Amino acid sequence: MKKIRLKLKIAYIGTNFSGWQFQPHERTVQGCIETVLKNILKSPIRIYGAGRTDAGVHALGQVAHLDIPVSKKHIPWQKALNSQLPDDISILDVDYVDSNFHARYSSVAKIYSYTIWTQSNYILPNKRPFCWKTGPLDLGAMLDAAKLLIGEKDFKCFQNSGTPVKNTVRKIYKIFYTPGTLPEEKIFYFIGNSFLKQMVRNIMGSLYSIGKGKMDISTLSKLIEKKDRTLLPMTAPAKGLCLEQVLY
Repeated sequence: MKKIRLKLKIAYIGTNFSGWQFQPHERTVQGCIETVLKNILKSPIRIYGAGRTDAGVHALGQVAHLDIPVSKKHIPWQKALNSQLPDDISILDVDYVDSNFHARYSSVAKIYSYTIWTQSNYILPNKRPFCWKTGPLDLGAMLDAAKLLIGEKDFKCFQNSGTPVKNTVRKIYKIFYTPGTLPEEKIFYFIGNSFLKQMVRNIMGSLYSIGKGKMDISTLSKLIEKKDRTLLPMTAPAKGLCLEQVLY
């Protein structure tokens, strides 16, 4: 049967998902989309995502691909999927792509954001699912520390266990922050060629410690060289993290 490849751009609120990747007996983003595709195509089908976001992590620009029979090309896929998907998933765009395209392996870079809330006394209810309430932070010190991470390096110290990889060398192109829609909100951006499991959240946990004055930059530099995850600070909460964009 002749097939054609679809590329999906996907947004989701990760709060009520056990992550992207399909897991039996768990609610996952991949699982929900595959269920809808099965309803439409009348047979099981697998989709392949650009990244395996963890439980509680959000996305505005996740990408996935799948192969469908050419005979189904006439289906208005965006409308058909969105009409059956739950309210916390949306298909933003659908394209037909070359059969060599792969959502994960064709990617050249990813952009993640991490949102913090710097007011100690409260957090707006509508922001709570998407921010880490940190209280005041020394943002300048955090950016100075972030400079240690720019370039191609072994980021083993920022990798949590669970997903075996051949090597832990990755390249970070840029780390910066911008104000959010409110003064209390700050959004850090991480642009890199690829990221290890929970790497951005672990980096954010270390930057938080710098921002709180719990660790200085020279100590962070020494700990990074030791390549031991157990020596560095906590992993930042999942709810602040969002996969913004996958670049090809």
